[in-house]
Amino acid sequence: MHRRWLGLAQELESHALEALLVTGGENRYYLTGFDGSAGVAVMTKASAHLIVDSRYVEQAKQQAVDCEIIAAGQDLKTALPEVIDQLDVKRLGFESQHMTVAEHARWQKTVGQLDWVPVENVVENLRMIKDPDELAVMHRAAQLADAAFREVLPTIRSGRTEADIALDLEFCMRRRQADGVSFPLIIASGLRSALPHGRASDKRLKAGEFVTVDFGVRYQHYCSDATRTLILGTPDRRQQDVYDTVLRAQEAALKVLGPGITGREADQAARTVIDDAGFGRYFGHGLGHGLGLAVHEAPRLSPTHGETVLQPGMVVSVEPGIYIPGWGGVRIEDVIVITETGYDCLTGLNKELVVNHDDFE
Repeated sequence: MHRRWLGLAQELESHALEALLVTGGENRYYLTGFDGSAGVAVMTKASAHLIVDSRYVEQAKQQAVDCEIIAAGQDLKTALPEVIDQLDVKRLGFESQHMTVAEHARWQKTVGQLDWVPVENVVENLRMIKDPDELAVMHRAAQLADAAFREVLPTIRSGRTEADIALDLEFCMRRRQADGVSFPLIIASGLRSALPHGRASDKRLKAGEFVTVDFGVRYQHYCSDATRTLILGTPDRRQQDVYDTVLRAQEAALKVLGPGITGREADQAARTVIDDAGFGRYFGHGLGHGLGLAVHEAPRLSPTHGETVLQPGMVVSVEPGIYIPGWGGVRIEDVIVITETGYDCLTGLNKELVVNHDDFE
């Protein structure tokens, strides 16, 4: 925990802040270890103060052992003036992306005279680089998800609904001690496979269709994410061509990924393959995103938000796709960790086009 505080102290110094009011739940957990649903932290260069209501005092004492725990009433804002006076803070940063204008006005009114400084991504920038303990948890999360997918894979057959498959997959994940899913599972078949975020519906699977399965677990607060596309039956020539193009695009990105490359450069490596194959207009999203406490976080592998230079310890997805309206789509996604010499892959699933044959008696 103190390593994270040291990084925060440097961020406070660079922003000329005496303290930071942390209201984002994932950021609060990252800095204090407290995972209750309500609470705010006041972080300085040398100390941490966690304000919680009566429901969470004992939990906070157990989880946030390095913090001073301050019990407040139902309105956490009422405890802030005392903390500010105690610390003699005159210039307080706040997470502008985690606080509405109305909330900020209420906080400001409660505290009184204080220089409030909006800042963005102060803690998120620290979270981009995972430490060995975080990476171990994320590796375990990926293993749990992989095992659940392998168990459910033989049951993905025509006649079953997308929702049934999603339910089975989530059950298998939870049975393997996952805390839950990291996002609503995407099971999209047939024409719906052209929807990048096609949540599982009551549509029944049919022979000859693509089925895109995008899934992830939440394990000890950290997220996994993976996508595989399979087909019910034998692929026709166009289906195989689209699948092979997506796979080549991912391989091209993986070939260049490593420390020192930008997310934009990785995206371009994959996008060039898809463009050259004539499917460029059907790849509308970025190549990937960071993962950690959130399933979507920095850094991004993207043509528009991919300026971050990748460093060892960063965890990103690599997920090119082709989505053709009125026909279907393919996505292949793995999660990797940037290392000193390249990357390690957390996802352990085969990437050949999985063919699930049905009994058509």
